[in-house]
Amino acid sequence: MAIEGQEVVSNKQIILNDYVTGYPKESHMELKSSKLTGLKVPEGSDGVLVKNLYLSCDPYMRGRMARPLVASYVGAFQPGSPIKGYGVARVVDSGNPKFKKGDLVWGFTGWEEYSLITTTDALFKIEHADVPLSYYTGVLGMPGMTAYVGFYHICSPKKGERVYVSAASGAVGQLVGQLAKLEGCYVVGSAGSKEKVDLLKSKFGFDEAFNYKEEPDLDAALKRYFPDGIDIYFENVGGKMLDAVLLNMRIHGRIAVCGMISQYNLEKSEGVHNLMSLIKQRIRMEGFIVSDRYDLYPKYLELILPLIKSGKFTYVEDIAKGLENAPAALIGLFSGRNVGKQVVVVSEE
Repeated sequence: MAIEGQEVVSNKQIILNDYVTGYPKESHMELKSSKLTGLKVPEGSDGVLVKNLYLSCDPYMRGRMARPLVASYVGAFQPGSPIKGYGVARVVDSGNPKFKKGDLVWGFTGWEEYSLITTTDALFKIEHADVPLSYYTGVLGMPGMTAYVGFYHICSPKKGERVYVSAASGAVGQLVGQLAKLEGCYVVGSAGSKEKVDLLKSKFGFDEAFNYKEEPDLDAALKRYFPDGIDIYFENVGGKMLDAVLLNMRIHGRIAVCGMISQYNLEKSEGVHNLMSLIKQRIRMEGFIVSDRYDLYPKYLELILPLIKSGKFTYVEDIAKGLENAPAALIGLFSGRNVGKQVVVVSEE
């Protein structure tokens, strides 16, 4: 019941209807509306109430839509409740001394117009608002940190090394390629359309790029672009691509395992057959979760902000407008429909 004198506000939300098996559909999600009274945090709460501005669509979210059969680094979504993910928001009310009304923040929030965030450990105050705020869902947020941690702290690049990036036009891949070029590496990326391949070479500065869908033999394709082998592989795909890469790694090569999007919608994951290459080539292959290294975020901003502001770093976004279009935007990631980082605009204030 509303308290007399307090405003009642409608809050549109994207709800997960049920756990998902196989390929997700828009019908697995539903736009509903709830009511908020007063736009205030509950008395005594140290949470933060935010108005969501931009939401991030990310491949890892597919795993959170499945029934939780084994423990994971992040919990499953709850059917009947709003989907959660990274986003950019403005603080409406705060019971937390770290945040005040009007602050811009990025971090975990709900797929809804307003969210009460009670766990603020992964909520970051935006100190630099002289760049597009949507960048904090991508190059200045989790995907940017993912590229930075995986490339620099796992792969330890050296000038002249040969770098391969799969899913290279996506939110993370486009950044890894540009970081590799900054370090003087030879960089090749793969993507799933001619448009994306052209983008890799013309916009992001990759030395070469190819459409993996047009390559019946991935091993042969990699040997064509890397006749002397691969020093660094930034893994976003898994499956047959990983198998082919393992046959083409150089001695003491490094593989940063960021994601395996080819496996997310399979009821049974594909096996990997060429793991013996790890021994023969003395390869170091390491998976990582970016949230383990958010302590590096200030250092990353020192690197990336000047590059963005000087125009030396390019970032491409695919924008969907309106919360009602968020389910289609998320599903589109798994068919490669997006070009660049997929962002949903909830409000431009």
